[in-house]
Amino acid sequence: MKNPMIEFKDFTFKYRTQTEPTLQHINLTIYEGEKVLIVGPSGSGKSTLAHCINGLVPFSYTGDVTGSLKINGKDPAGMGIFGLSKIVGTVLQDPDGQFIGLTVAEDIAFSMENDCIQQPIMKQKVMECAKLVGVDQFIEHSPQALSGGQKQRVAIAGVMTSPVNILLFDEPLANLDPATGKYAIELIDEIHNTTKATIVIIEHRLEDVLHRDVDRIVVVDDGRIVADMLPDELLSTSILKEVGIREPLYISALKYAGCEINANDKPSHVETMRLDHNRHKVHGWYQAMKRPVKELPAESILSVEKLSFSYKDQNEVLQDITFSIQKGEMISIVGKNGAGKSTLSKLICGFEVPTTGRILYQGNDMIKDSIKKRAEKIGIVMQNPNQMISKAMIFDEVALGLRARGVKEDEIRKRVEDTLKICGLYPFRNWPISALSFGQKKRVTIASILVLNPQVLILDEPTAGQDFKHYTDIMEFLEMINKEYGITIIMITHDMHLMLEYSKRAIVISDGLQIAIDSAAAILTNESIIDKASLKVTSLYELAIRCDIPDPISFIERFIDFDKEVRTQ
Repeated sequence: MKNPMIEFKDFTFKYRTQTEPTLQHINLTIYEGEKVLIVGPSGSGKSTLAHCINGLVPFSYTGDVTGSLKINGKDPAGMGIFGLSKIVGTVLQDPDGQFIGLTVAEDIAFSMENDCIQQPIMKQKVMECAKLVGVDQFIEHSPQALSGGQKQRVAIAGVMTSPVNILLFDEPLANLDPATGKYAIELIDEIHNTTKATIVIIEHRLEDVLHRDVDRIVVVDDGRIVADMLPDELLSTSILKEVGIREPLYISALKYAGCEINANDKPSHVETMRLDHNRHKVHGWYQAMKRPVKELPAESILSVEKLSFSYKDQNEVLQDITFSIQKGEMISIVGKNGAGKSTLSKLICGFEVPTTGRILYQGNDMIKDSIKKRAEKIGIVMQNPNQMISKAMIFDEVALGLRARGVKEDEIRKRVEDTLKICGLYPFRNWPISALSFGQKKRVTIASILVLNPQVLILDEPTAGQDFKHYTDIMEFLEMINKEYGITIIMITHDMHLMLEYSKRAIVISDGLQIAIDSAAAILTNESIIDKASLKVTSLYELAIRCDIPDPISFIERFIDFDKEVRTQ
């Protein structure tokens, strides 16, 4: 029998600053060589569980502990965080947070330098690890100059220079485009097969992690373990839905069609699961579903004509981009890391000036408009709300833009209060921002833009790092202001689910070129576009093909409409 590598026994942990335990009576054993996925909604305790494994609890985050925890048969408290780091290697959600060296080579070598490894041995080991993760050609580059996916690989190489027994991945797919995320899961699987290390993955994107097999899935909710099961067993239950974790889309479609899903059907992979006894039900459901209503074209609010841009003395970042966005539309801009999506948003907002081409707002060229003047028409909300917030109090943050424009205090109060009501923040108007959750902070940044009455809102990764509940909350809020207030919403996203569910059309950017503008379903069934833009075929398409649905695009669109209707009832 394999040795237990991680062993929680009736383990309870309470942070010093809290009145209730974050983890309660945890009993969990992970064995040598296993690959285990831990999922749970935000605030469930899964991150605290990870901090206990890598030693951040209790060495950085202090609190009260009852029960026991052993890592490789030893008490972590007796090893210290340095001793524990020799057993557990951690790859953080944000690779920038663990970079030390000025070059990729220096960063990979960091732990070996601390151990005084001889330089010839160190260099050889650095190259071995760099080749394993596919960054050997970037060895002299600065880590900060790399794409999100490349940074993730460097971080993985850095923890592999020491022969750790356990590799802990904290949200490894965050900020990665779909194809790079797929590669990251394949890389983790390859490392698992090569090193035989024990792998623990903490991740929201369950369907994406299941691109490769895992041994078990542990579901955490409200500080307790509510399930510890084989993937096929878990997917045949309703546990994920009950705790607020998104099921794989093909599983939801099968359940909507009235199919009974058994563990024996091997449902963890849509490509290989047994569907013979369910095909007729899927066909019947597809025929019975309403066809999506095709909306008539509205007037154009924002147009880009033959837009090109390059930074000084560099190749073109964007080339010959042309599209038109309709008033009141919700549209996505998608593409791989570094494709030029964020640069496009900077050009629209006036933060950068195009090399050639025009940007038209309601038919008028904005080339002479200042950033301030554009902000009255077009607002932008950054991915991380902490990068936008500059005031301590909610009211003051939302009022900031109005005060900068010299608006009278009486009008400011009315406009801020009205906007806070729209955003569901009015009860918190006198609260400090520090008391809010991440999702509430996101709403504050949106409110600070909405108070200026823009007609177009650009959001960079609006749901990044959000669990399914918070994802749904923020997207339903955005859909509400889109429908009720007619605000046009442009979403820059890596989330293919978001693209499918909330945007009828999507603009695809690849290596600075616009390669498609089409319906979301059509894009995610076009293998050529998917390959060029580092996207990923939706599992709904795979299900439709395997069930011999004659029109997979129509199947996907009908599912999306039906799913939204069910979830908003």
